[in-house]
Amino acid sequence: MSERNRRIAELSPARLKLLAERLAATAKKATPAEAIPRRVDRPSCLPVSFPQERMMFFHQVDPQSHAFNINIALRLTGRLNVIALDASISEVVRRHESLRTSFDYIDGEARQTISPESAVRVNLVGLQDLEANDAEATVRRLATDQAVKPFDLSKLPLMRLTLLRLGEQEHVAFLTMHHIISDGWSMRVMVEEVCALYEAFSQGRPSPLRELEIQYADFALWQRERLRGELLEAQLAYWRGQLGGKQLRLNLPTDRPWRPIQDFKGAHKYFILPKGLSDALNELSAQEGVTLFMSLLAAFNVLLQRYSGQDEIAVATIIANRNRKELESLVGFFVNSLVLRADLSGDLTYRQLLSRVRKVTLDSYAHQDVPFELVAEALSLARDAYNSSLSQVMFIFQNVPVPEMKMSGIAISGINLDLTVTRFDLVLTMSELPEGLGGTIDYRPDLFDESTIAQMVEHFKVLLEGLVASPDRDIQSLPLTREEDSLELVWAFNDELE
Repeated sequence: MSERNRRIAELSPARLKLLAERLAATAKKATPAEAIPRRVDRPSCLPVSFPQERMMFFHQVDPQSHAFNINIALRLTGRLNVIALDASISEVVRRHESLRTSFDYIDGEARQTISPESAVRVNLVGLQDLEANDAEATVRRLATDQAVKPFDLSKLPLMRLTLLRLGEQEHVAFLTMHHIISDGWSMRVMVEEVCALYEAFSQGRPSPLRELEIQYADFALWQRERLRGELLEAQLAYWRGQLGGKQLRLNLPTDRPWRPIQDFKGAHKYFILPKGLSDALNELSAQEGVTLFMSLLAAFNVLLQRYSGQDEIAVATIIANRNRKELESLVGFFVNSLVLRADLSGDLTYRQLLSRVRKVTLDSYAHQDVPFELVAEALSLARDAYNSSLSQVMFIFQNVPVPEMKMSGIAISGINLDLTVTRFDLVLTMSELPEGLGGTIDYRPDLFDESTIAQMVEHFKVLLEGLVASPDRDIQSLPLTREEDSLELVWAFNDELE
């Protein structure tokens, strides 16, 4: 039995029903006749995708910003074949046109140009003569310097790879890419391909990878040709109904007056939900026929309602936007943003809220094809990188498998360089871990103190405990602190005595 079929077989009846609804909601997706065509004869200068066009605008406004740099750092322990690694990187760049693409305005139009040659090479830096403490400090300094260095979108390459040699059998690889050619899924694709190619090249074998069916530029052309007329209008009509003409900005209490984002500098707070709570949340989700994403989003909505005093809560989220098989193996900027508006008005229990959030989420998935750029344009939003008029809060549930990082004779581990960048006031990210649900709140330190965010985390934990324990209780009556819960018990006991 395949992994896919095994996972389907293990689903509860409620989860199977939800999966069927998800499939029905996406039934209008690609058919064989609708598959994205590969353009053999293409001009050297091509239109960009809608997300790339918006990214070019951001870059034009602030060309020195590093807010859209994507970074990954890996520690490689073992005898590394640098020549094989360099050849592996070159082959990945050859395979993916997006890694050989530059961007500029031609006659006022956003355009991309694909170079036939690879401009990416591994930059090898020797640190083996430094003492251990000095070497680690230098690693972080060099990695940070690379991470914050801006790209010129009109000049190749739009990625940098530095290999720091700490010893004969210890290296640190640091990759930086501009978001206009990549996203989180793309980074996973690249890591997997480099590992597979290194495995082959280090043993003198040819590439084991199949040639790609299409390239990102094919997707960009297809997207622009497809999203117009009745199809586009039908998608936009949904989003106008959901988000148009509404004041969705949350009035969150901050430690300092709110102002438009300036430098995208962020801070973060990690936390873990105990396994018992995580298991209970999973069990309740299965009973209600919702995903863990929906359950956590609903709980986050309740927290934001309690903080803001507002009944309409709009939270942004992101989707991979790779709902066609031929897109799964591509490196490129596919990720799309959705704004999910929840109605928390009236006397509402958690079960009832889950039903509302479930409907909004599924409806949004059914209208996910339209890029956020076109939604913003249809709603006449200001064209900036910080759409606070819709939502300044984001929720992300990471359920994409971590790439399997295996290279012969090399142990690979990730390095956290603490380079938090945020384009929102608050971003809550959750993921499933063996020890429970892991969470991170990225936040703007110019608005919130660390102690405020720590308190918010505790409020979220206590609220989740209450929601899971009493899903039929009015969400407004659930405590945010354990002291509040204890006080309510005292009041209840006094009432009984009277």
